Amino acid sequence: MTKLIPKTNRQRFNALRNFINSSGFILGPSIAGFLFIMGTPYLAVQLNSLALCMSAIVIYLLPNLDILNEKPVTSEKMSIKIIKKDWLEILAYSKSNRHSAWVYILFCGITVFMTGLDSLEAAFATNVLSLSESAYGFLVSVAGLGIIAGSLTNALFASRFKTNVLIDIGAIFTPVGYLTFAFSQSFIAASAGFFILTFALSFANIGFLTFYQNNVPVSIMGRFSSVFGVLEALLIIVFTALIGVLAEFYEIRVVYIIGSFSFLALGFLVSVIVLDKSKTVYY
Repeated sequence: MTKLIPKTNRQRFNALRNFINSSGFILGPSIAGFLFIMGTPYLAVQLNSLALCMSAIVIYLLPNLDILNEKPVTSEKMSIKIIKKDWLEILAYSKSNRHSAWVYILFCGITVFMTGLDSLEAAFATNVLSLSESAYGFLVSVAGLGIIAGSLTNALFASRFKTNVLIDIGAIFTPVGYLTFAFSQSFIAASAGFFILTFALSFANIGFLTFYQNNVPVSIMGRFSSVFGVLEALLIIVFTALIGVLAEFYEIRVVYIIGSFSFLALGFLVSVIVLDKSKTVYY
């Protein structure tokens, strides 16, 4: 995507891509439900498999940019030496480009908090708010609508939003959505929380992806995300386990509120870093 899409069009492209993905998030289960009515769950699985095969064919037809640019493709045999070399290269790049590395690490922190809090989401909705399974399913659909609305807003007004502003809005209002959900006492309040957090999350995702594409060289892009992805995965395991243990000893709502406030504190830290006027060159 970074190679194919010009820098000036990336933000709008990312918004449209996010819109299509989030629309699928809503339409997919709806189509599956229709297929359940018309046929059987087996039919839904078979058609889903067919759709995946069609997707694979479309991906296969994408142009090979290395051939188009007449750049020879070289590959090295995987070894511990190669992995060590990659890690050292990414660490060296991070030291010389600390702002980009910090933004990436902090966004990984956002993912960690969201994953940990989401692990309590279903239990909170059904046990604390006493929502039925169908009501919880509708709540998830409201979340999908929030992503669609946020992505469509970004697609329509992409030229008016700066990348750092998108990240700032997402980093602050996503935890605000979690807090709204945490303090909710009814389905309406919970729906508002879900809509706010997913609407804001679309801003964060689009802003961060555009920042990532514009600031990390294509030659190390995959390795850069993989190296920091290891750290992110470890933190997700630790944080999710910690939240699960705390939920066993304390009320789910209390744990959810504390986690949401901690998430908001991280959001303010992200805001301070991305709105630093001395770093506007990155955006």
